Amino acid sequence: MICANRDQASGLRELTALESNTGVRVFAVVGGRSGVGKTCSVINLATALAKMGKRVLILDENPRHKDVNANLGLCARYDLLHVINRDKTLEQVMTQGPEGVMVLTAMRGIHSLAKLAPADQERLIECFSELSQTVDAVLIDTAIGRGSRVVPLSLASQQVLIVLSGSGQAITDAYALIKLISKEYARRDFLVLVNKVQSESRGREIFENIASVAQKNLTVRLEWMGCILFDDKLHRSTRLCQPVVEIFPASDSAAGYRQLAEKLMRCAGHWTDNDGVENFMRRLIRTSHLDAAEFTV
Repeated sequence: MICANRDQASGLRELTALESNTGVRVFAVVGGRSGVGKTCSVINLATALAKMGKRVLILDENPRHKDVNANLGLCARYDLLHVINRDKTLEQVMTQGPEGVMVLTAMRGIHSLAKLAPADQERLIECFSELSQTVDAVLIDTAIGRGSRVVPLSLASQQVLIVLSGSGQAITDAYALIKLISKEYARRDFLVLVNKVQSESRGREIFENIASVAQKNLTVRLEWMGCILFDDKLHRSTRLCQPVVEIFPASDSAAGYRQLAEKLMRCAGHWTDNDGVENFMRRLIRTSHLDAAEFTV
């Protein structure tokens, strides 16, 4: 009964969202620990959105050796810090992934935001304002570990998508991250994707367990976004540096990412019709001044 009521409420929120928002949508994709398939999910979700006709930007906080470009067999010569230092334009530092998805390597730039002078902040915001005309959705692939700016990135985004797998430690770490962001920074809504599971029923069970604990102990709302079934095609596509939705579209995992993309664009969120990428950057600059030492779980 609880599950049915949650699904009904979720459906009403999706209908409301479909009737209104046309602005740029910004999602922080986070995981409590490495190995849950976060970056793989970002790549496949971005590709699925692009196949729906959406113009997608991936903002990548990960270190270069394991970032989105590395997972796609691409190499970025420049990054966001080159834009901040006025050496390159945004267009010059972005790489192009499958289906025209744009990828911006941003770890060094994100970590330097708190030190920017006001004039440099405004210039960077202006640079990102140009993207608002060419982007429908931004997916932020947040890094894992002490050096990550996962909390300011989450606070600046309109929605936070938690990716977790079925392991006990992954569930524990995901809950700890939700607890930190909600209790210390008053974030109340989280989307949840359960990854690498053998069946949808198992994915549902994992979600219901963490949602039940969160409802009991935290003032948050977790929304089920589906699950990704682990299959051989997903493993093979990763080894081939290709999205599974691109090279094995008939696979179960590819179907899961397509369903996730459709649901993500329908879900309600903290956005308005005129919200743009520059507003996200403005929020990120403001939250980046918080003490980075607080952002660990």
